[in-house]
Amino acid sequence: MLSQWHSERPDIDPSPMAITGRLARINGHINPKLQHVFGQYNLNPGEFDVLASLRRAGKPYTLTPNQLLDALMLTSGAMTNRIDRLEHKGLVARSPDPNDRRGVYVSLTDAGLDLIDKAVTDHTNNLHQLLAGLTTSEQANLADLLKKLLGHVEPVSSE
Repeated sequence: MLSQWHSERPDIDPSPMAITGRLARINGHINPKLQHVFGQYNLNPGEFDVLASLRRAGKPYTLTPNQLLDALMLTSGAMTNRIDRLEHKGLVARSPDPNDRRGVYVSLTDAGLDLIDKAVTDHTNNLHQLLAGLTTSEQANLADLLKKLLGHVEPVSSE
């Protein structure tokens, strides 16, 4: 593809297409495999992210909706929808904030903790399989490069 662009349009440098095109193709291969693991637990990726954020927070596995918003960079409406779905499934529970009558906490239930522990184990095993074509050193280098690129293209929070 690049040689064709060089031939047809020698006035432009199409080399970034090699990177962005490959990232898009990789994403197309990885997403279905991620979805498969999440689906085994009746979760979508967004629900998994909420449960994983609560689990990573450590005991008592509780955060405010604003803390979840910051961790996941979502709108408040999207976060409310995710929490509602997870609460309906019995995986999280809301409780009032004793210091703020309008505030709530979101916590993993015992069922939510059990489910996310199983799901994250399968998820990380899946990721290791997906990245097995790279050495540990190559994975670290790629992670560093992608972090640098993400820092360039992702909007910086104004908060």
